[in-house]
Amino acid sequence: MFVDRIFSGIQPTGTPHLGNYLGAIQNWVNLQEECNSVLYSIMDMHSLTMPKEPAVLRQNILDTTAAILACGIDPKKCFLFRQSLVSEHAELAWILGCLTAVPRLLRLPQWKMKRASQNNEGSVGLLTYPVLQAADILLYKSTHVPVGEDQVLHLELAQDIAQHFNKKYGEFFPVPKAILSTTKKIKSLRDPAVKMSKSDPQKLATVNIADSPDEIVLKFRKAVTDFTSEVTYDPASRPGVSNLVSIHAAVTGLSIKEVVHQSAGLDTAHYKMVVADSVIQKFAPIRNEIKKLQEDKSHLLKVLEDGAEKAKELATPIYKEIRRLVGFQ
Repeated sequence: MFVDRIFSGIQPTGTPHLGNYLGAIQNWVNLQEECNSVLYSIMDMHSLTMPKEPAVLRQNILDTTAAILACGIDPKKCFLFRQSLVSEHAELAWILGCLTAVPRLLRLPQWKMKRASQNNEGSVGLLTYPVLQAADILLYKSTHVPVGEDQVLHLELAQDIAQHFNKKYGEFFPVPKAILSTTKKIKSLRDPAVKMSKSDPQKLATVNIADSPDEIVLKFRKAVTDFTSEVTYDPASRPGVSNLVSIHAAVTGLSIKEVVHQSAGLDTAHYKMVVADSVIQKFAPIRNEIKKLQEDKSHLLKVLEDGAEKAKELATPIYKEIRRLVGFQ
């Protein structure tokens, strides 16, 4: 029998945006209350798949850590650590990479999409990072992984790798199950056909959780909707307004139906300001806490180092047995 264990990670892109919070971090906060063994990692090794200046990466790691602590992640209830401080992640990725077929990785949509953004010159790291993701999960014998829709195929790869390893070396890894987010995918405010992203070149497309009230109001005022003035929820024919409804529901805890009912009689221009106000109220205390935490760099580093020590303690005996199974010792 395997102990129920949750693993998830976030790339250090600085302060997370609204989609990160609603799709992942909010769920993390709930899961740390429900499960006794929870690991959350700042995925600094994964971040190298897209070019970063070292000084920017260092600051992004601290800003991401400050933000997720401010959102309610409690290091007493989970292991919060930096991926690169636990070297077994990379070592296990090599072993698992030797069990993974290249054509399988070439079929993954993220490879095709991100390679296109790098002038079709994707690196080896960009191709193989899903194997590192599998190692991240399996190193701790994790049983459950919170994922968004766009990561399901990567989790399926981790499941297949676990089964392949078990078939070759004997029953060892649990096959991790997905915990799918119940929040609708948050879309760009400027193009509701694509998801909200930090890398969006349009500055008004993405709401960051540390944005000022004025910035939030401006971004929602400029949000793309349509020529129908009433508030309805129909993602296929009214993606812009439906995205606002999804955001409103997620930050208030109301259902889509309740939000639409409450907004009866409002035109979309007024409704944008209602949504902006809900977002401002939700993030005001978080924004203040982020500022406070960012002023104490040594505290943030200590949280990550303490978490890495605990994670390493958990990983060491598991990886030692992996080494024995594959013939390293």
